[in-house]
Amino acid sequence: MQIRISSMKPLFLLFYSGLLTALMSGALIGRASTAPRVQRIDELDVQRVNLREANGTLRLVIANRSRLPGVIVNGKEQPPVDRPQAGMLFYNDEGSEAGGLIFSGRQAGNGRIENAGGSLSFDQYGGNQIVQLIGVHDATDHIVGLLVSDTDPAGNRRVFVGNEADGTARVSLMDRKGRTRISLEVAADGTPGLTFLDADGKVVQRLAPTPSR
Repeated sequence: MQIRISSMKPLFLLFYSGLLTALMSGALIGRASTAPRVQRIDELDVQRVNLREANGTLRLVIANRSRLPGVIVNGKEQPPVDRPQAGMLFYNDEGSEAGGLIFSGRQAGNGRIENAGGSLSFDQYGGNQIVQLIGVHDATDHIVGLLVSDTDPAGNRRVFVGNEADGTARVSLMDRKGRTRISLEVAADGTPGLTFLDADGKVVQRLAPTPSR
């Protein structure tokens, strides 16, 4: 039987055209499936959000009180700790906690205010908080101000700028052992002063304005 080549051309062209169309369609679909997708949502109601890098490394957690995780180091959560707050926690490139913003506050049945306030903190690599902006005022604590701590293993507080429970505005500078050595303050009645203290906390000199006559 003799096959005529000329009669095969239309069939070949039809097959070639269909194959090319299928390949191009597959490429476009594959490209569309791998392209980043942006979704716009007016409102999202969740208990916890985990933000991760493309490789899965945890970088940020936003959670309510019951879902806020314990301390995470290298992507692994350490034994649970008491964290009666909601907020967000920051993690470094290795998935270890590097700071956070937490807040809470409630009134107990007896009228007692508990765990009322918030804190924004930044941790040093592999260590504790070195900078903390905190506002806590409840039945047991009053800490309102900026705290700066040493980066050595002891991590003692070195600087405090804030307001005390008696209404005094104060700037305190501490030594490497966390002992206050200089205190600049303005009392609730407006009286200013500058106090120098020794290593035992005893006042060695105090400067205050001379009373006007």
